[in-house]
Amino acid sequence: MSLDDLNREQKRQMRRMGTLDEKGAPVRAPRTAGRSERVGPRQYLREVRDEMRKVAWPRKPEIIRYSIIVTVTMAVYTAYIGGLDYVFSLLSGWLYK
Repeated sequence: MSLDDLNREQKRQMRRMGTLDEKGAPVRAPRTAGRSERVGPRQYLREVRDEMRKVAWPRKPEIIRYSIIVTVTMAVYTAYIGGLDYVFSLLSGWLYK
């Protein structure tokens, strides 16, 4: 994709992010020297636990409802594909006999 493929709004957004200069030429991002800051296993697990507490976990009735919806949908699609397979096998058997 070239810069000519972008519309004005995309170019404005890229200027705001600093990837284009005022003339519209691409600007290279400065390289960061060295490695990024790493954390230890204990702090990592603490941060994971804190983030998992923020997750909105579904309740049991929601899980049951979604499971029923998925099961019924899969049964309908399976029956549909199986029916098409049967019809096409009959047609191909009729054509090639």
